[in-house]
Order: sequence, then C-alpha cells, then structure tokens
Amino acid sequence: MGQIVRHLDDFLSLNGPVIRVALTRVRGSSPRNEGTEMFVTLDHLWGTIGGGQLEYIAIDRAREMLRDGVLHLDLDVPLGPEIGQCCGGRVELSLTRMRQADKRDAIIHAQDQAAQLPHVYVMGAGHVGRALADLFQHMPVRCILIDTREAELAQCRADVETRLSVIPEVDIANAPAGSAFIVLTHDHALDFLLSLAALEKGNAAYVGMIGSATKRAKFRNWVRLHGDDHSTEQLICPIGASGSRDKRPSVIAAFVAAEVIADLTSETAENAQKWDMGAPVTGSQADQKDSTALQRRD
Repeated sequence: MGQIVRHLDDFLSLNGPVIRVALTRVRGSSPRNEGTEMFVTLDHLWGTIGGGQLEYIAIDRAREMLRDGVLHLDLDVPLGPEIGQCCGGRVELSLTRMRQADKRDAIIHAQDQAAQLPHVYVMGAGHVGRALADLFQHMPVRCILIDTREAELAQCRADVETRLSVIPEVDIANAPAGSAFIVLTHDHALDFLLSLAALEKGNAAYVGMIGSATKRAKFRNWVRLHGDDHSTEQLICPIGASGSRDKRPSVIAAFVAAEVIADLTSETAENAQKWDMGAPVTGSQADQKDSTALQRRD
C-alpha cells in the first residue's frame, strides 16, 4: 500500500463520520473533471474539487449534513456570478455520508488508481536526481530513484522508491510501457548506455538525458559508431530547457519535472484524471534549445 493510500486509509478510519463529495456531471468550464472526489469531516479535508466558492459551498453543505444527520444530498451549482466564480460552467455534485463499505470501496479505488500511475525512473541520485525525487513525491506518478552508489541513495529524503542497482539497464528493460526515464548519472558513458536502453524499448513516454546540445550530438555519433540505427529523435537533451539558464539543482529539477508531467498528461485529460490520487488538506480550504550554456552536470 503506497503512502497516499495509507494516508487515505488513516483519514477515513480516524476522523469519524465522513462525507464523500463527488463531481458527477460537468458542463462547460470547470476547475476539475467529472469523477473528482473529496472527503469532508467536521474538522478535516482530503482532496479538492477545485477550490474557490464551489469548494466552500460543498464543504459547508457536507458539514451541515454531518451535524444534521443527513445521508445524501445532490447539488447543481452554476460557476458564475451567482456564487462569485467565473469559470462559466456548471457542475453537479453528489454528497453522501460514507458507510464502512463505502470507505473500503474508496481504499480499493485508491489502490487501483495507484496501480495505474505512470512510472518515472530517475537514473542517478546526485543533486539533481534527489531534487527531482523531492518534487515527484508530490505528483501523481510512481517515482523510482536508481543509482549504482549506495551513499548517494542514502541521502534521498523524499518518499519515493529508491533502488540500488548494479546494472540499471535491467531496471529499464523491466519497466512498464509508458514509463518516463530521466538519465542523469555521474558518468557520461553510463548516461549513453541508459539513454539508448530506454530509447530501444520503443514504448517510453519520455526519455531525457542531462547535458547540452553538444552532448546530444556526441550521443548520436556514439550510437552510429556502435552500429545501431535506432532513432535518437525521441531523446530530450538538454532536459528542462524551457528558457532558464539557472543551473541550481532545484531549478533544473522544477523545469524537468514540468516537462515530464506535460508529456505524461498530454494525451487526454482523461489520462490525467485517472492518475489523480488526491491529497490530505487540513483546515477548511484547501525544438529544445541548443546552447552549451545549458550544459547541466550532476
């Protein structure tokens, strides 16, 4: 059971009566998609249906239900001037007091969502790799931080899977289709080997290697010299080259994480929605640029 599922289990078990708030229908523009849910107790929240006045209304009604003993309520809310919101759409909400069976179903549903999360393999646990792990632990992905060096892995404080691997090519070979691979090891030759292994899978959602346009050109030449005609066009190098030349690990990681998540969620909004795991909230509210100056080395 992953961290988010464990936390949801604790939330549903330890906070007394709970109201499940679900978006059952969305018409027009809305801050969240149909199927999004949030859980409300008298003092705490889990997840969000988009914030703003819509969420305030849902929370207030849910807590009224808890105080008054109401079991179910449907709401039809226009997202316009009537409630001080300007999305312009309209949503229907279902508010239901959860039974024990409902809570068990919610945990099973969360486990199913967790099993469908895309895998992100951070190949290298140096400064940038650890900064990426710090970011990905909060995102709807399963992050696996891999290194051949135990001491570097031991410095990771993020709640992600860490894996000491003597032959990381095996981890790439065994990764599921649709995975993302970010290659930033301590060794250029190893970067080349792992990037090629990820490209040769033919089913990766993202393959990126830290470096510069010069390193990318060297990688292409290296592939040709080894007699492999596999296309390198899918390779992203430099990674995170969105305009900033700031080389601090945390800044590089922010741009790379945004790049990876954009690729993972670009197919359809439906894919992004199915990976939406939610998170606990307390209180009441919840191409590439060719420039050697972008060279980034852990």
